[in-house]
Amino acid sequence: MKRVTHHGRETAYRVFDRGADGATVLFIHGSGGTSGIWKSQHRLADEHRIVTLDLSGHAKSDDVNSDPGYETLSAYVDDVIAVAEATDTDTVVGHSMGGAVALQAVLNRDLTPDRLGLVGTGARLAVLEDLLAWLETDFDRAIEFLHKPDRLFHDPDPRLVELSLAAIDDVGQSVTARDFQTCHSFDVRDSIDEITVPTLAIVGEHDKLTPRRYHEYLADELPDCRLAIVEDAAHLAMLEQPQAFNAALSSFLSAAD
Repeated sequence: MKRVTHHGRETAYRVFDRGADGATVLFIHGSGGTSGIWKSQHRLADEHRIVTLDLSGHAKSDDVNSDPGYETLSAYVDDVIAVAEATDTDTVVGHSMGGAVALQAVLNRDLTPDRLGLVGTGARLAVLEDLLAWLETDFDRAIEFLHKPDRLFHDPDPRLVELSLAAIDDVGQSVTARDFQTCHSFDVRDSIDEITVPTLAIVGEHDKLTPRRYHEYLADELPDCRLAIVEDAAHLAMLEQPQAFNAALSSFLSAAD
């Protein structure tokens, strides 16, 4: 576990380095998650230097006092930029809210990756109004909703569900609700075509939270974007079908090289 200090707080991150010659890839988790969602992507360390971080208020990273929406998104962008600078990152991969963070960093801040991965995300991330309410008033119901078929998972090993539940429990209700509210306010459709770096939009075949059409939109609107569908997976495709996910990502990274 490493830490970088910025803006009066510490952001925790991990580096998996086996001396590979490929890109340094920074992975950003989504709402209510932690860097643990990328555990199967550590296998890519034979080809690439892998970096995973915990955004502010998640796992081992200090929290930030911010309102949901643009203020929180900006704080998370600060986390990513600090870790990217500390690790000489040249490729950024963001999942769900993490994709929003990556897009915001590239469009409106000084993050200039050579490649971009957008996983289970979109140019707009509207959240079901009922889910937003449950996150505030009935957290158990919200968690149950997220773990129904074809939301976070399609047909998972029970151990993956346990991992997901443990991560949300660790992050807690307040930060998880803040994350989803931040997603709900995110919308960069009017500027998405300004991103010119090679991009991969990758989505689980059965993802109902950020469905295929979100990623088809990215592939259509970004000047240099390819689409990858992970079969037999939903929103957490990197956990549910890690071999297929890693193969798609490796192919993209190799082509970009």
